[in-house]
Amino acid sequence: MTPDEVRAKVERWRGRGAKWIQVYVDKLAPHTGYRWAGLAALLCVYVLRVFLVGGFYLVTYGLAIYNLGLFIGFLTPAQLPSQEEDGPALPTRNDDEYRPFLRRLPEHKLWWSSSKSIVIALCMTLTRAFDLPVVWPVLVFYWLLLFFVTMRRQVSMWRKYNYLPFDLGKKKYAGKGGGRKKEARH
Repeated sequence: MTPDEVRAKVERWRGRGAKWIQVYVDKLAPHTGYRWAGLAALLCVYVLRVFLVGGFYLVTYGLAIYNLGLFIGFLTPAQLPSQEEDGPALPTRNDDEYRPFLRRLPEHKLWWSSSKSIVIALCMTLTRAFDLPVVWPVLVFYWLLLFFVTMRRQVSMWRKYNYLPFDLGKKKYAGKGGGRKKEARH
């Protein structure tokens, strides 16, 4: 076989594999609970692997930073309101009217990107080339510092634009009398 034939065969296999994976990812799309349970199981396997081997702290730190970035993208709206607005204003154009909230990173992409990152990190733990000597408490401290600073900035943005990234369900309004039926006493 010539190198071009080998390259073509590998490309065909890669294309088939990518299609096969995409079929299963698409089948999992409506099953949110199962997807996240699978991700949690995959993360547990990774944590167990790192714990049993006793290393790969830099890989774990990189994984945590990457997933923090994904999470921040999930919590951030696709388009932030204009920085110049002082208060609420009426729409001036047709496209200024109500538009549904769109996240910068949709939930499905968050799940898929996190899953891929954990699989890649697991593969990196199979060789000692990525097990670099580091002082892991410093990495944990730095990640926690980065997390709290980033989340503080996010929360201040939420307050500024009166934005809540989580759906807490439909509001329940109490009618006259606080919504309770009064029982008749005999």
